[in-house]
Amino acid sequence: MTDKQLVKSAGEHWVSSVLSRLGWAVALTRDGLAGTDILGVRTVTGQMIEVQVKASSPTKNPRFILGAKGCVPALTDREWHVFVALPAEPWDRARAFIVPRDHVAAATGISHMEWLTNPTAPPGTRNTPIGNARVDWRISARYEHRWDLLERLARDAPVMLPPRYREWAQEERVGLRPDHPWLGRLPNWDQEEISPDWQTWLLAAVT
Repeated sequence: MTDKQLVKSAGEHWVSSVLSRLGWAVALTRDGLAGTDILGVRTVTGQMIEVQVKASSPTKNPRFILGAKGCVPALTDREWHVFVALPAEPWDRARAFIVPRDHVAAATGISHMEWLTNPTAPPGTRNTPIGNARVDWRISARYEHRWDLLERLARDAPVMLPPRYREWAQEERVGLRPDHPWLGRLPNWDQEEISPDWQTWLLAAVT
């Protein structure tokens, strides 16, 4: 098993253990279901969730490789991503970001297009295809350890992406991908301010 596979497996099993402690009966799909690593059923209500796990090796600023699949919107109201930043020591607590698939799809597409079309970049220096798209943990920072969001339908979860992403979603040079459900009508956006140093980073480079 490769290091990449070990990291993925560690992330999936850690998420499964947390979900089990929270009252979800879980099963790993073992690549048997496209776009879903874990199926969960709430033991009390029978509610179902489909979770895709993206894990990162221990690093100060984890980034999660999503590629073109990261832009694919949800087909149901129960699809989620859990981004896992693994700790340096195996026994320490991991960090988790629980994000609806539609929010991830918006963030991935917006991040890549903003980076690709940023007017401050020297001409011809940015041509990486969407297949190499990545999302920095800070984009989903406000979803950290929001396991409570799984108790509701994904479409009802608050949009907690950076407010700047809402502006980029409405700009012609960035916008949303043609198949995204928010195209033409953006949902309400939680406009909580972010720290100045975080905002500086965000405006400088999002991917």
